[in-house]
Amino acid sequence: MAFKISIFFPITLLLFTVLSVSSISKAELDAQYYAQTCPQMEKIISETVLNASKYDPKVPARILRMFFHDCFIRGCDASILLDSTPTNKAEKDGPPNVSVRSFYVIDDAKAKLEQACPHTVSCADIIAIAARDVVTLSGGPNWDVLKGRKDGRVSKASDTINLPAPTLNVSQLIQSFAKRGLGVKDLVTLSGGHTLGFSHCSSFEARLHNFSLLHEIDPSLDTEFAQDLRKKCPPKPNRDQNAGQFLDSTASVFDNDYYKRLLAGQGVFSSDQSLVGDYRTKWIAEAFAKDQNLFFREFVASMLKLGNVGVSEKGEVRLHCRVVN
Repeated sequence: MAFKISIFFPITLLLFTVLSVSSISKAELDAQYYAQTCPQMEKIISETVLNASKYDPKVPARILRMFFHDCFIRGCDASILLDSTPTNKAEKDGPPNVSVRSFYVIDDAKAKLEQACPHTVSCADIIAIAARDVVTLSGGPNWDVLKGRKDGRVSKASDTINLPAPTLNVSQLIQSFAKRGLGVKDLVTLSGGHTLGFSHCSSFEARLHNFSLLHEIDPSLDTEFAQDLRKKCPPKPNRDQNAGQFLDSTASVFDNDYYKRLLAGQGVFSSDQSLVGDYRTKWIAEAFAKDQNLFFREFVASMLKLGNVGVSEKGEVRLHCRVVN
């Protein structure tokens, strides 16, 4: 099996890339969408993101996660930005999104854009561009973001149950991504976004204590790494509420270290570690661990594809990102 994978790998990966690009070409978006109506838009957003990141180094990981969580619910429509009302609990207050932060960065960029070109740039496009900017700012690839998204008017906390949980296995992850029109390659590639970020113990503590009848600790974890996690995440109540673990060893740098860690049994989430335990995904993770440039190229393709999820002409351009017009 191994020699077959090595022989056909380039052709297969090329096919994945072609499929991604063909999906992108069907999108109702355009890299030059604001060229005439707000030519300074990208500069305004980039400067806002840069300044916020200098003040708070957690901003890049938080903005990238915000983009993923927005697109996975109702498509990329900025529904994650809407505040709850007395009659509706919004996405940002759903359990998986309670830890999503740095909404103020999008608010700041929107306020500046409303001064420069009123009623023009959607909040959904701001998130997409900011997500690209934090990747580039952290040492990752750069790309032309396709634009023209509209802002949605609906946001329900109950919908966040559909976000991929850190406990899912590969089959469940493949199914979740497929519902968004994303393939196996996109799953492995976009999971690489975890190269930026930190997780609290609650998202992975089940792997460390009383894992199963046969194992106290998840056997897919490297033994030394597991013991280190157990020290950082002792059973409650003897634990700092802020305790947790960075998702790779270079958590502020966008690189391929995440995949190297998975191959070493040091994936923090069981969903991440499962990617190297299944033949459908392992070979892609191995390829990215060996070739960072390959990972960067495929990440760009998958981010463009993700950015097209749920895009339609319906919606509005919000005046304020937290409320509908």
